[in-house]
Amino acid sequence: MSSLLLDTDIIINLLRGNSTARDFIANNLEEHEMLCSVISVAEIWTGMRPHEEEATRRLMDSLKIIEVSRAVAEKAGTFKGTTKSHSLELDDCLIAATAYCMGATLATGNGRHYPMKDIRKVVVAM
Repeated sequence: MSSLLLDTDIIINLLRGNSTARDFIANNLEEHEMLCSVISVAEIWTGMRPHEEEATRRLMDSLKIIEVSRAVAEKAGTFKGTTKSHSLELDDCLIAATAYCMGATLATGNGRHYPMKDIRKVVVAM
């Protein structure tokens, strides 16, 4: 079974009832293991509204949360240091490195945040 690493924006859109995010997840559940970076967990908790906590916890409990390992941190540093983009954020590098190290495809709504050539990604138009 292959894996999909869900970017923060996909998860937020799912939690907020976006039908495109919901359909994308539903159409991929049987064929892919759903992963989430611990970085996305922090990003989601940063913007979570109080009334969203219960649903957010249920969703996070259904995903395989991937911690930042040394290999992920090193790859993220390589991405940050070698990618020609002044707007490239370290959190996005960590998420991309997680996908790379897990051999997963990154599912994102923000393809421009991930210009790295050596990751697989699918951009979900929301």
